[in-house]
This record gives sequence, structure tokens and C-alpha cells, in this order.
Amino acid sequence: MENFDKKPLIGLGLIVVMYSVWFYFYNSGTVKPLPEANKPKVEKILPAVENKAVLPLDTSQAVAQISTIETKKAIYKINSKGAKIEEVNLKEFKTYDQYISQKQGQLPLYGDPANKLGLELNIGSAVLRTDELVFNTTDTGNISVKDGQNTSVNFTAVLPTGVLKKTLSFSNDGYLVKESYDLSALNTAPTSAQLTWTNELKKLENDLSENKKGAQINYVDKEGEFSDVGFGVATDSDDDEEIPLKWISFKQKYFTSGLIFNNGYFEKSKFKLTAGTDSVKVKNGEFTAAIAADALKSKNLDFSYYFGPNDIKILETVGNDFHKNVYLGYDIVKPINRYVFVPLFNWVEGFLKNYGLLIILVVFIIKIAVTPLIYKSYISSAKMRILAPEVNAIKEKIGDDAMKVQQETMKLYQQVGVSPLSGCVPLLLQMPILMSVFFLFPNMLMFRQKEFLWAKDLSTYDYPINWGFDIPLIGHHISLFVVLMTLSSLAFTYYNNQITPDQPGPIDMKKISYIMPLIFFFVLNSFPAALSFYYLVSNLVTIGQQLIIRKFIDEDKITQLLENNRKTNSSKPQKKNKFAEFMEKQVKASEEVKKAAEDRKKTNKKK
Repeated sequence: MENFDKKPLIGLGLIVVMYSVWFYFYNSGTVKPLPEANKPKVEKILPAVENKAVLPLDTSQAVAQISTIETKKAIYKINSKGAKIEEVNLKEFKTYDQYISQKQGQLPLYGDPANKLGLELNIGSAVLRTDELVFNTTDTGNISVKDGQNTSVNFTAVLPTGVLKKTLSFSNDGYLVKESYDLSALNTAPTSAQLTWTNELKKLENDLSENKKGAQINYVDKEGEFSDVGFGVATDSDDDEEIPLKWISFKQKYFTSGLIFNNGYFEKSKFKLTAGTDSVKVKNGEFTAAIAADALKSKNLDFSYYFGPNDIKILETVGNDFHKNVYLGYDIVKPINRYVFVPLFNWVEGFLKNYGLLIILVVFIIKIAVTPLIYKSYISSAKMRILAPEVNAIKEKIGDDAMKVQQETMKLYQQVGVSPLSGCVPLLLQMPILMSVFFLFPNMLMFRQKEFLWAKDLSTYDYPINWGFDIPLIGHHISLFVVLMTLSSLAFTYYNNQITPDQPGPIDMKKISYIMPLIFFFVLNSFPAALSFYYLVSNLVTIGQQLIIRKFIDEDKITQLLENNRKTNSSKPQKKNKFAEFMEKQVKASEEVKKAAEDRKKTNKKK
């Protein structure tokens, strides 16, 4: 998958480097669409059907009728031609453009004249296409679903081979619509069937490019494995899947249109996403699949549609791992996000509706939780600072032999009972937190269209400075929260460099640490303002936290402790730790290489 958007991966790598110049991390992956010439043709899924005649319709059927079903959450437009959902508008949400212009209205999640949604039933020697049938129904007009109740719309189509029945069921509270086909009244049972769903995905959020990267097709197979098509890609992509599927979804950044097969599986599935060519259309999605034979034998096809927000709590109620439509990062951080950060943010949101203050409070909670790690790291840093003069003396005594300097330095650390890794480990333990929020914030519905300070919408970048055209690396705007975050990162780096002793080696890590925040500015400039603000607050709180800890640390006592360790260790055999053993092996290997090189020179001179 080669067109994978690498910006999040670069950003994640920079997080790790910036906070652990001190240490390191990272990896990447790609998404590869097939070449245009190799893209699957959806009409070839059931080749036996292609040459069959279309089943003639009963011309006495009524003219197509449009009905409206209104629930607490959404307004559905139903067309009796195809007995299908033609349009879905979510009542509790707006598009970004509606929100910014303060227009009234609902969010148009689904609905385009070009959309197709229906079955092709292979009946005997002919094909029945349900999206071309005009069904009869008595449930017409505007129907409002009452609180706590369900409403069903029943359809029938009279055919030369019997009667096809279909029912759409709506509940007042929720985003699920149930659809069932009753095949029992057909004189001839279908021998095979194919489902087709095309969905024109519209621009719902700020920044068309980010809308395109966030538009993808997700699915879970019979074995419960989750996969996606088009993740992080703004261009075309397609794929196919031989393993039976339980559900598929057209997922956008904060909303999803999905289809779950309740009593069967989709087989020989094919997916295609085509990038839109204007400022409104994001991508056109296509899904085609065969219906499993077992479901056809039951003479009943039972589906559920989901048209709603990407909220984990809501998606979990759908079942079958439908909550995986919310991207929570790689496996190493998914548990942290799902079981720590998401519940934490939801809990704080329950009593604090200012979302900037909400972020500040969450930062304080997290920082209090990791205070023991920060304290241990600071103690280790203080020990290294106290030993810095002795380390410098070793350098002056030995000279340019870096491996020998390392060996003698390790002996010193052993004498006083200090591990050079003791400051590294606490910081590394905090890395999953930094990684988790990096993945979480761009997918958090709760920050969508929430205002704080100058940011009109915390789910997208703030842009008080906008020049209207793209500049390489930076784009068409400057995010003020990212500027402040960068300044706080530089301040944090400066403070750490003042309390961290110089480390031996050919690279001056202290100078490099100043470059990372500047690079990170370009990475986060187009990320959600909520993420930049989180990092800004986190940097400031960490600096304050370390200043407070420093006041409670007596370096004279630490010096005395080191001297006591030196006296104790000098009177008994010293047990080498693994790091010291590793360094000793490296020194020996270096000496052997040097000796071999010198021997070769002597041999060459004799010749």
C-alpha cells in the first residue's frame, strides 16, 4: 500500500526523538492501490449473470413515491423505487461550512442521485435488480417515530415469478436501520445474488485534502480480522477480498455509513475509491459482493445499516467490532487509548464543557499519574550532574580513545552505584502516552466544532494567519497553537539541557535537540488544534513539575549517598550489570580490531 500518508508517521517519529533526544523510536507502513489497468471490474463478480435477461416488471405497479422518516437522531428519505434509503441527514450535527457560516440545517451524511443500493437476484434464467423495482407500500408521507418506539415501512413487488417483500425498520433513539428481504413468496428461489452499493462521499470537514485522506472503506471478515482500503490516501485505491465479510463501511473522518450482514456473509468482495474532482466531492466509493448461499437458502436476508458519528460508545452497541471504525493507532497504543484516554476524556466531559479547560485538566491528571517516573528521571539526572566533573577528568586523562573513555566511565558509575539507563527508562515509559494522544486527537469526535480562544474548531487546525495559497512544507496557513507549542518545546529543551550533563560522543545531542521542535512545527501545522494545545500545556506543566521537584531534591545528600556507595563497593567485589558487560565487550572488540590493523601494517612494511 504505497500511497500511505507519511505525515503522521513522520510526526510520530519526531515526537519520540524530540522528547527522547535522549533516546529513540519508530517505524512506518504503506498503502498500495492497484494500477489502473489492473483494477477489478465490479460487474464481473458474477459473470454468469451478465448475459441473462432482466426479469420483466409488473407494469401495473404504482409510480415511485418518496417518504420521510424522522427519528430523534436523523431524517431518512425513502424511495419506493428500490425500496431503499435514498438520503440520510443527521439532526445533531452540521458540516464545517454550515458551522462556520452559522447556517441552520442537518449534516447530509448520505444521499446523491448517482448512488446505487440494491441486490441482483439470479432467478432461473433471468436477473432481478431490486433497485429498478417500484415497490408498493401503504406507508407513505412524513412519518415521525415516537420516543421509545420503532417504525417499520413494508414494501411488496409483484413479479411474474411471485412476490418480493422488503421491510425497513427504524428506532427513535439510535443510528441503526434494519433491512430485511423476504424471499419465501417467490415461486423460484434465487440461486445466487450480488449486492452493489455506491456512495458519493461529500466534504463534511475543513480542508478538502484532509477529508480525502480520512475517506476509506473498512471491513471485518468472518474471522474477526479488521482491514481497510484507502487509509491515509487522498488518491484512488481499490482492493478485493476472498474471505467472507461480516460488515463493510464507508468511513469518513468523524462519520460512517456502514452495512452489517446479520444472518450471513459477503463473499468475493470488491472495493473501489475514486478521488473527487471538485471542491465538494471527496471520494466515490463502490462495494460489490456476492451473497453467501446459506443466507439465500434461509429465504430471508437480514441487514443493518449504520448512518452516524464515529463515537466508540455508540459504535460498540452495533457489535461485531464495528467500533474499529474509530482509528486509535497501532497495536502498542490502542489499549491505552481505548481503556485509558477515551474513558478519561469522556469522564471529564461529563462535568466540564469548556474543551480547552478539559484538555488542561486531562494533562494535569496524566502528569500527576507519571510524577513518580519524572521524579526518578530527575534523581538520575542529578546524579549524572554530580559525577560530570569526574567524567570530564577521565576524558582529559585518556584523550581521544572514546571506547576507553566509556569503559572507565562505566567503572566510575559502578563504583558509586549509578546506572546510566536509570534516567532513560522513566522517560521511555512515558513514550506510549505521547504516541497515544498523537493518534487519538485527530479522531476524537468530542472536539469537533468546539471553540476555544481563537480556535473556532478544535478538531482542525487554527489559522489566524492564512495567505490563501500553498507554500511547500507549511501549506496556506500558520497555526498559532503550533507556534506556541514550538516555543514551549524549545523552552523545555533549553531547561533540560541546563540540568543534563554533556554526553561523550561525536554528536552534540544538545544542539540537535533544538532542531527537533522546529521540524515538528511543520509536521503539526495542519493537525487538530486540540493536539497542539495538549502538547503546549504538557510542555508547560512538565517544566513546572520539574522546577517543583528540583526544590525537594537535596544534591548534597545525593553526593553523600554516592560517596557512601563508593566506600561500600570498594570493600567488596563489584557485580557488573548487563550494560557494563556490553560496554566491556565493545572495548575488547575495538582493541582487537586496532591490534589487527596494526599487525597488518607491520606485515606490509616488512614486505
